[in-house]
Amino acid sequence: METPGHLIVDVARLDEEGESFSGETAAGLLDLDADPICTPEGGITYQIHVERIGSELLARGRVSHRFQCKCSRCADRFALEVVDPSFFADYPVAEGTEYVDLTPEMREAIILILPGYPVCREECKGLCARCGANLNRETCACGPAPDSSWAVLDLLVKR
Repeated sequence: METPGHLIVDVARLDEEGESFSGETAAGLLDLDADPICTPEGGITYQIHVERIGSELLARGRVSHRFQCKCSRCADRFALEVVDPSFFADYPVAEGTEYVDLTPEMREAIILILPGYPVCREECKGLCARCGANLNRETCACGPAPDSSWAVLDLLVKR
């Protein structure tokens, strides 16, 4: 049984070989709408194969989600797709269990992969620490930045 908000598997009607499910959950399911760094776009996209083995329900496949993020280096907005290509979850199925909701584990998989400090690209130069200019778009007259945050302390030692 698939609903617009969640992926719910009807355990009693599941084929012996298992079944494949694909689609997209409802938007806002990640509950990250107030996050200032990464804002979700749409729902979680999934392609999952579910099968019952003994008293367990195994779910394997791929889950992904699109985000609009703010770069941690230059503060520009950029699109990011977070993908778990080897999603796996297992659920104990007790006697009389009719339905299993796969949505919480899909949500958790996406949140765990979401970077804490997203960058628009690896070669992003960021902002000038002195004037705030975006070094990807312009050069500033501030000169080269110190080698590290400890450079000022190194000057004290050399005196």
